[in-house]
Amino acid sequence: MMDKDILLFDLDGTLTDPKVGITRSVAFALDKAGIHVENPDDLCAFIGPPLKDMFMELYSFDEAQALQAIADYRVYFRKQGMLENVAYPGIRELLEALQKQGKTLLVATSKPEEFACTILKHFKLDSYMLDICGATMDGTRSDKADVIAYAVQKHRLPVERCVMIGDRRHDIIGGKKNGMRTIGVLYGYGSREELKEAGADCIVEDVQSLLDVLKKEVHNMADKKKKSTAELLEQARKAKQKPRTKLWKKHWARGRTAPSLIK
Repeated sequence: MMDKDILLFDLDGTLTDPKVGITRSVAFALDKAGIHVENPDDLCAFIGPPLKDMFMELYSFDEAQALQAIADYRVYFRKQGMLENVAYPGIRELLEALQKQGKTLLVATSKPEEFACTILKHFKLDSYMLDICGATMDGTRSDKADVIAYAVQKHRLPVERCVMIGDRRHDIIGGKKNGMRTIGVLYGYGSREELKEAGADCIVEDVQSLLDVLKKEVHNMADKKKKSTAELLEQARKAKQKPRTKLWKKHWARGRTAPSLIK
């Protein structure tokens, strides 16, 4: 990933920790459906993936029930759940450092774009981003691969220079489907096994480790450039010596003194 200078970040579980707001919003929606959840931690699986998929997968809702649950979820989320959220320690410093290095930063999230913009603006993280790309309210764009593709098309991003960074398998799979390299983070809500199985190219433990990995890439780029320069100089040196070698062989074949000894 030495030449990757366009970084796409997931939002939930990567830039901010939305556990309180999301689990309370899900609990509110489930309660409306007659399902009472005692432990909010049981709802952490909803952090990251599209809500519709999770309601259908975890609670066997049909599509109509899932869509109603999403509508109920948004009642609580709009009112207060959106900002029952916190930026991960060190995230602001990470984004600032990457921006100073000349990296282009974007957000690609399965959260509706309207909500994502409000959250990032609240935490004053929006100014670091070229754009905030998210899902549509009607669900026509919610899959992570589709959101990433939307960002790529909108800004004509060269995918060979892009890295997708996130905490769940959906981030890794979405990045891979779009031809990008990927970094999985373990300080969010995905496990090492989940990220590894999804095919993450790199997995980091915390925000500092993520910064170290991305800084190392910059240093590696500089080292690569230095190495390339050294190789060119060596090739040029050998090229200069090559004619002398041929001349030496020519004189030696005639029994003469080597050119290097002629004064």
